[in-house]
Amino acid sequence: MAEASTGERSSYTVALQKGFPEEELRTFALGDLTSQRPPGSFPVTFEGKTYTPGKNFWKTGEIGFSRLTKARRMESAKTRIGYVRYIEDFPVFPITNLWTDTSSSFMDDKVYVVQTATKIVQRCLLMASDPGDLVLDPTCGSGTTATVSEQWGRRWITIDTSRVALALARARIMGARYPYYLLADSKEGQIKEADVSRKAPSSKATQGNIRHGFVYERVPHITLKSIANNTEIDVIWDKFQLLLEPLRQELNTFLKQTWEEWEIPRELDDVSLGFCSVKEKATQKMPLKLSTAQADLKTKALGIHAQWWKARIARQKEIDASIAAKAEYEYLYDKPYDDKKKVRVAGPFTVESLSPHRILGVDENDELIDTLREDNPDYAGKQSFPQMILENLRTAGVQQAHKEDRIQFSSVQAWPGALVCGEGRYTEGNTEKRAAIFIGPEFGTVQRADLVEAAREAGDGNFDVLIACAFNYEAHATEFNKLGRIPVLKARMN
Repeated sequence: MAEASTGERSSYTVALQKGFPEEELRTFALGDLTSQRPPGSFPVTFEGKTYTPGKNFWKTGEIGFSRLTKARRMESAKTRIGYVRYIEDFPVFPITNLWTDTSSSFMDDKVYVVQTATKIVQRCLLMASDPGDLVLDPTCGSGTTATVSEQWGRRWITIDTSRVALALARARIMGARYPYYLLADSKEGQIKEADVSRKAPSSKATQGNIRHGFVYERVPHITLKSIANNTEIDVIWDKFQLLLEPLRQELNTFLKQTWEEWEIPRELDDVSLGFCSVKEKATQKMPLKLSTAQADLKTKALGIHAQWWKARIARQKEIDASIAAKAEYEYLYDKPYDDKKKVRVAGPFTVESLSPHRILGVDENDELIDTLREDNPDYAGKQSFPQMILENLRTAGVQQAHKEDRIQFSSVQAWPGALVCGEGRYTEGNTEKRAAIFIGPEFGTVQRADLVEAAREAGDGNFDVLIACAFNYEAHATEFNKLGRIPVLKARMN
């Protein structure tokens, strides 16, 4: 069914045949007004006809029916009346457990063999978490979960045993551009919230806390109950009746008609004015020639008719606005408002690696070996993390960017410094050089400040170069290559 801008209702096909523009038609369906449970089983008079719910009950009471009538939310359909439900009353549908819209295997360009579609991960994330929550993905792959988490303001940790997967994920996250969603706990968010909800902006101090969520789009959820309980409809109706009722009576008196409100035609022609019958109009080949008195009558009648319809349309618009304003809203959590003038990139994150430098052995009874009871007094000392790294450097050296640029140490020994824990000697050409060795944390990331302090210590110790060994470096640390005369070489441990 369709409703034209003139208020005329018909089937969609008939409305198009009459020449109404498709974009101006309001689509609606007739809902059932009866229920198997009370509130009532009374006769309802609508447009001069009386209806009963039969063996059932009406879904609302007499006051509710009065407001449905005033809001023009009822329509007769042969032997019954139905509730007019427009498509914009609730233009969305809830997501159920049937996800047919995520089944396509061509939704994303795959960069990894077992890459999950972004839409699937996004839906799971939005259903199971809130902004600021921590998401753990123990099987990183191409980093889809981390990328989606980054986009939707979730903190994340992702793990994989493959360096290829981690490299792909890192490049994907760092190369992505994300929308800048408006935080609810921000000045811009408060202004947008006030604009959307048609309320005064909040004066509450903002902290930019993402846990308060974003400002989301919302849609009205207009129901029969919300219309039946809307007392403002009565106020609007009474206000316009003071204007509409005198005009209706004047029009009836002028044309000698007994039209009720629903019977007043949208346009006045010669038949409705009483100048000719329907049969006479059908047989006329030329427009009816009116006398001077008839022309004056028609002009005055058209003026009253136009005033009535102008007020009638204004009343309907005001009632519709009241219905939309009083209705409940459904938040669209997958559609937050974003600032089109801003582009967001990934927040700071680290890529950390843990290698099995230390393995606890077991004896023949599968019991862990207690290193404190070993006969060799040096055994426990060799288990320290720095000692293991120094031992590895002594045998493996340091491989730089080019294969020929390997630093092979002639000797590596401990150094009693605050950050520099080792001294390595190697030959460059015919010259022997001393390298200060800085070892980063076993379970962490090296910061730029750590490298600066270590380089200063290397300079004070008259070393030729600082070699930093770490699993991962903070982003700003990668740009730090020299302090004074001390070059800084960053070796990534694996």
